[in-house]
Amino acid sequence: MTEVVSPFRKSSYSGQENNCVEVAHTAPGDGRAVRDSKQQDGPLLTVSRDGWQAFLGQFA
Repeated sequence: MTEVVSPFRKSSYSGQENNCVEVAHTAPGDGRAVRDSKQQDGPLLTVSRDGWQAFLGQFA
C-alpha cells in the first residue's frame, strides 16, 4: 500500500469549485499520489518520481 507522507494540495488555479485533483508526496522514493478532490476517500493514482517529472515536463 502507498504511504502518503505529506498533505494533499491542489493548484491555486483551481478556484473554489472543488473540480480538481490533489497531489501529495509518497514514500519511499518521493513519488506522488493523485486523487479527485471530490472523493477524498476514493482511489489514488500513484506515480514514481521520474514518472511525475516526465508528466510535468509535458507542460513546460
